[in-house]
Amino acid sequence: MTWRATVLTIFPEMLPGPLAYSLAGKALRAGLWRLETVDIRDFARDKHRSVDDAPFGGGPGMVMRPDVLDAAVAGSPGVGPMILLSPRGERLDQQGVQLLAAGAGVTLICGRFEGVDERVLEARAIRELSLGDFVLSGGEPAAIALIDACIRLVPGVVGHAETLAEESFAEGLLEYPQYTRPQLWQGRAVPEVLVSGDHRRIADWRRAEAERLTRERRPDLWKLYLARQRAGETDREVE
Repeated sequence: MTWRATVLTIFPEMLPGPLAYSLAGKALRAGLWRLETVDIRDFARDKHRSVDDAPFGGGPGMVMRPDVLDAAVAGSPGVGPMILLSPRGERLDQQGVQLLAAGAGVTLICGRFEGVDERVLEARAIRELSLGDFVLSGGEPAAIALIDACIRLVPGVVGHAETLAEESFAEGLLEYPQYTRPQLWQGRAVPEVLVSGDHRRIADWRRAEAERLTRERRPDLWKLYLARQRAGETDREVE
């Protein structure tokens, strides 16, 4: 089954955007994944194709109407979980990406304005996901990022699948530093261990560097990593 991304948006022309290039674009043209867009405005009921209205209770901005969005959802050919990209959603991480990539696909709603009427989220049991603690003008850039993260994990997209196992977050750690030619650049040399030819030493160095960077830059990830390590040791003792 081909992995499929369906995106509900008022700006369908924003897609595929960056997804038309590099690995994602090649995989799209090769049929390894599919992209479908649904123009939410097509489901509006007035001649102006309005999808928003003023919020009850007052306040600035506009809110996406539940009747229009619900009609768009009902008319969507999407598969997989229905997700609204929203800064108030649960934080997406690599484990979450892996789960989404392992399924049939995703259906993504790109919010605009001040948000989406809460009732349609409740009625459709729409899940909310966030890329981080910041606000975008709309959900389209976030949808593109989520799709790109998933596509990389679709079989056949990345030429050397084993490289995925050494990326940041693959084992709960940030990725180790990378180096290439020239071996000496502006007085800075590549670490001696990487040109030693000793694969065991190289693997140990990379693991140590990944742990150092995670400990220094992401103490939250480091804490989780240590907890998993301790849990693994406990499991081995029980066995």
